[in-house]
Amino acid sequence: MSSTAQSKAIKSTDYPHGKQLAQQIFHETMAAIDVRHAMLAKLKFESGVLTAGETTHPLVRPPRVVAFGKAANRMALVLDEILGGHIEAGVSVGPAVPPKKLANFQYFVGGHPYPNTGSLSGAQACLRLVSGLTPEDTVIFLVSGGGSAILAKPIDASITLGDLTEFNRVLVTSHLPIEQINVLRKHLSAVKGGRLAECAYPARQLTIYISDVPDGLPSMVASGPTMPDESTVEQAYEIAEQNKLIPLFPARIRGLFECRQLVETPKPADPRFANSHYFSLLSNRDAVNAALAAAEKLGFAAEVDRGTWDVDYQQVVHANVAALDALSLAHPGNAACLIVGGEVTCPVTGSGVGGRNQSFVLYAAQKIAGQRRVVLSAGTDGRDGNSPTSGAVADGQTVSRAVGRGLDPAAYLAASDAYSFFRTLGDTLDTGFTDNNVRDVRIWLDFAH
Repeated sequence: MSSTAQSKAIKSTDYPHGKQLAQQIFHETMAAIDVRHAMLAKLKFESGVLTAGETTHPLVRPPRVVAFGKAANRMALVLDEILGGHIEAGVSVGPAVPPKKLANFQYFVGGHPYPNTGSLSGAQACLRLVSGLTPEDTVIFLVSGGGSAILAKPIDASITLGDLTEFNRVLVTSHLPIEQINVLRKHLSAVKGGRLAECAYPARQLTIYISDVPDGLPSMVASGPTMPDESTVEQAYEIAEQNKLIPLFPARIRGLFECRQLVETPKPADPRFANSHYFSLLSNRDAVNAALAAAEKLGFAAEVDRGTWDVDYQQVVHANVAALDALSLAHPGNAACLIVGGEVTCPVTGSGVGGRNQSFVLYAAQKIAGQRRVVLSAGTDGRDGNSPTSGAVADGQTVSRAVGRGLDPAAYLAASDAYSFFRTLGDTLDTGFTDNNVRDVRIWLDFAH
């Protein structure tokens, strides 16, 4: 926990500007975790040696580069800048066509949250690029969140894109946390769970990754194509069985689970990973620390709640409200700001448009109705669920404004249609794709004391 009082404190009279202040904190957070800034600050290339944190990587010859995930295009562009254009060839599989392309790269647009033909073509191109290399070759992998869908190739050739899409739909609309979802994805993939690194062996490998998973689980980022897999086939079967998912899977995939025909992934002791190195560029911790600094600079009595919040969104709302109560009482006369990271779980219960962040804010809005409070929740990737926005913001008047316009918050929540609710009120956060992804950020403001 961290807390700081400011000499120029924000007061309760600033509440009418509360939503704008919450959005300012979020936008300053995104600026602080800019991918280009982080790469230029943390990666150095001098005298033929690439340094990433404490890892030094001599480049005997220009490396091959494989980038995938929501930050793929930006990471590839900045790495090329750092290396002075000394890249033999590359593949980038991202969520959109980049505004600037590198001449020696192939580009693919992968799908998210569900894979598409670009996901499959991109994965095949990545496998081709890293095949047949020698110990003198180097592959630099640029990995970011969203890669589980953006880069996809089923391990069984009989599995179609339609099957893979339906499999992912079942997973992402369930209540499972991301690490369990990715255990299932790894064991159905020809690239995830270390299998892309297997293909690149015996080349020297460096993975630079942006984490969108809980701390301590780096092999879950994009389902870990370049890292050995600590999870097992038995865990995959157990997760699917305990959560009654197998009957929901398409027939070809269901059969692999029912007949227990999944193939085990490579493990940490595998000697093929002996010459692989890993560097974490950004994570959710960087985002919440940046949000804390932004809130303190504005004059809030600010604190980060570093609990593990990868649980049901309604449970997290109640816990956050209690923490905000305590923080506010500890700082009478000063507006308070609670910063929370992580990714809540939010089952899809209707056919509407939205995501976990907007559902979180919609549920929270009902809990702070009539109070001098503000809540914001947004994804750092610029997309929340199946909506075109990153999240939403609400205050104590949101529910009364909605009711005055004939909107029933509970009905929109049940329909998984939080986007339509907040779009009508003008309270969505429309950042567009951010070329980043370090999980979600939630900002709670209290102006009552």
